[in-house]
Amino acid sequence: MELINIGFGSLVSRDRLLAIVSPDSAPIKRMVQESRERGMLIDATYGRKTASIFIMDSDHVILSALPPEHFGARTEQHGAEGD
Repeated sequence: MELINIGFGSLVSRDRLLAIVSPDSAPIKRMVQESRERGMLIDATYGRKTASIFIMDSDHVILSALPPEHFGARTEQHGAEGD
């Protein structure tokens, strides 16, 4: 199992990750609100502004203060190494 550092010592499983998205669009904001209401939201921003949102296969939504571009290079490198 590979873990991705999402900032401030928080880690998520790369195998369980479906998508990393920006929080700017209205549909994503609705998804975050619905996840909060269902108790499936994990806030890993440590009080900072949300810069990226992780959508997990467990239906959890995780907020991170690091931008999505920060993770793109990391996940592509891991994918290339596994080939």
